[in-house]
Amino acid sequence: MSFLHINYDEECAKIGRFIETFHDDQKKPKYVDYMKRVSKGKQDSILIELDDIKKFFPDDSIVESIEKNTRRYHTLFCRIIDPLIPESRNVINDESSPVEVMIAVRKQLDLDRENSGQTNDADNQQFPPELTRKYVLNFKPLSTQKPISVRNMLPSMLGGLVTLKGMVTRVSNVKPLATVLAMSCERCGSEMFQGVSSSSVMPLFDCQSNDCKRNNTRGKLVMQTRGSKFLKFQEVKVQELTEQVPMGHIPRSMSVHLYENLARSVNPGDSVTISGIFLPIPYVGFKAIRAGLLTDTFLEAHHIVRVKEQYNSMVITSDMRTKIEELARKDMYQKLSKSIAPEIWGHDDVKKALLLQLIGGSSKETHDGMKIRGDLNICLMGDPGVAKSQLLKHICKIAPRSAYTTGRGSSGVGLTASVIKDPVTDELVLEGGALVLADNGIACIDEFDKMDENDRTAIHEVMEQQTISISKAGITTTLNARTSILAAANPLYGRYNTDKKATENINLPAALLSRFDLLFLILDKPSIENDLRLAKHVSYVHIHNTHPPLDEANEDIVDIPLLKHCISLARTFSPVLPPEVGEYLVHTYIMMRERFEETSDFQYTSARTLLSIIRISTALARLRFSNFVAMADVDEAIRLNDVSKASLLNQGGAKKSDPMSIIYDTILQMSKNNVDGKFRLELKYGEILEKVKIKGFSEENLLDCIRENEENEIWILTGQGSKLKWLLIDE
Repeated sequence: MSFLHINYDEECAKIGRFIETFHDDQKKPKYVDYMKRVSKGKQDSILIELDDIKKFFPDDSIVESIEKNTRRYHTLFCRIIDPLIPESRNVINDESSPVEVMIAVRKQLDLDRENSGQTNDADNQQFPPELTRKYVLNFKPLSTQKPISVRNMLPSMLGGLVTLKGMVTRVSNVKPLATVLAMSCERCGSEMFQGVSSSSVMPLFDCQSNDCKRNNTRGKLVMQTRGSKFLKFQEVKVQELTEQVPMGHIPRSMSVHLYENLARSVNPGDSVTISGIFLPIPYVGFKAIRAGLLTDTFLEAHHIVRVKEQYNSMVITSDMRTKIEELARKDMYQKLSKSIAPEIWGHDDVKKALLLQLIGGSSKETHDGMKIRGDLNICLMGDPGVAKSQLLKHICKIAPRSAYTTGRGSSGVGLTASVIKDPVTDELVLEGGALVLADNGIACIDEFDKMDENDRTAIHEVMEQQTISISKAGITTTLNARTSILAAANPLYGRYNTDKKATENINLPAALLSRFDLLFLILDKPSIENDLRLAKHVSYVHIHNTHPPLDEANEDIVDIPLLKHCISLARTFSPVLPPEVGEYLVHTYIMMRERFEETSDFQYTSARTLLSIIRISTALARLRFSNFVAMADVDEAIRLNDVSKASLLNQGGAKKSDPMSIIYDTILQMSKNNVDGKFRLELKYGEILEKVKIKGFSEENLLDCIRENEENEIWILTGQGSKLKWLLIDE
């Protein structure tokens, strides 16, 4: 329908009928209830859903007209709703705004004059509707409307309702924006109001009241700030998402204006879908001289939806809770870890560590205010082609707040914060970098070893203290960077050189490596069995365009929405260490310190190792939906820590020792490492095999060692080969 043929009087009649008679699915007058709540001060906004209008007028084109001429219909809706809002009692209290006080006093004065028969034409001016309006009207687009990127916004969309998808990169301070200026005359005391409809306004100077006109004088008008109407205003910069940018182009951005209840609703780093009116804004001042006939554009926001919801804002429905309870009856730790990047074969322990990083340990704050971080930091190192970057990309997809960057393409300022001039206020402000954008999320840094040394030092404080201290251009502050670091690095020589020690292969300083809770070295070793399984897995993905079944029973993996809700529910728990588990942890740590010389070549056991085990244990307890850490959680945390160290220690450059002696020492150490300090006479064969494999030996090596020592009558296999019992204890 052409705008030239629209009868706006008929449109107003339709709007009034819709507002007064529309009922929701529960047969309640939806918008009438909204207006009652606004009248009582319980609500300050009215959201008009276009789906409701489409449902009320199924065969009418009014929805299409609203989408194409939103600003005009916004005025029509306000014009209809204003008289329909019930008259509220003018009760003045401490919470009343100055405008409400002024209106109440003004009405009382008019009432007193009417009762006494007096008239004063100097005060005949009525209050403008923008001043007395207690609500903000917003439109919610149709649920079928698809969001577009910044570069797809066309000039034909000006004035219409547009849905934009992108990432918030900068947020300005909230400032008051004047919509109605109140002025009073110095001579006659008359009040005058001037509406503001653009970015600049020329205030009135001369009084226009009847009193001043009769006396042929022009009183000077003085602006009354307390009587003016101001709205909360915030400018947001929204940038295109990575997948929206064509090859070879740079991301585009757009300014979005937020008013009243939408202010402070988004933070830097949020991926959002914003619906609003696409409007032009002309340049003013010196910019207008340079720009000529050009104008800038912005989006006046009406409705905001987060694409990636925060874990604490996720609503778990009854159906989703049933699925989680059904999943909890199985081995959820194993199932969820295999659901991370299922297209990538293998790396089971690495995926388990990444799952625990998504869940995170419980952060604590002591009585004196010292904070103990609960976020896990993980570093993946290995040969090219072992899917390190794909794992990082997949974690970015799962985490609600994430930032992906590379070491060579990032500077220290880009990671922390930069000083820029705010386009709204022209003040020097800080714009957060990748680590600030990933606050309460995960920062994935690829090619970690390619970073300059000066830029890499910016991460030291983030990894341990989770803050960023800035002192630039007169701004001295500390920003929060409560983020987990997931880094990927290549060996110094491109491929790992097994003839050199681990410290010679890794081009990272020891001070930085000690801040990682887990470090995994993934090597591309030729193996007929593993290469065959990998080739079958990759070919299956390319043939069927999906991952193969999880196991022989064709049991499928957990999809990403269910995985996110499991993580969301797990993060609501704050596990603590029971006393008996604390004693077991202390004893285990002492035993690990006694084995100091075994790991002194690269990593040594320190207090940071103990804190890492506690963080991993609390993350495992969260995954069990428990508020208490169990001994099994500590054992699994120690196992992951051992796997992490073993991947670095047993890769060449080590002393060549007899496998029999190493396996015997491992079994002896397991028997000594007990919580009560007593020697364990029986060990499970499965536990021994797991430890031996971590050391880099096969089951055949273990069986050879067991047979040799059985002949020497040192131990014996019992329980049909399920247990190993000591006969001669040689301590």
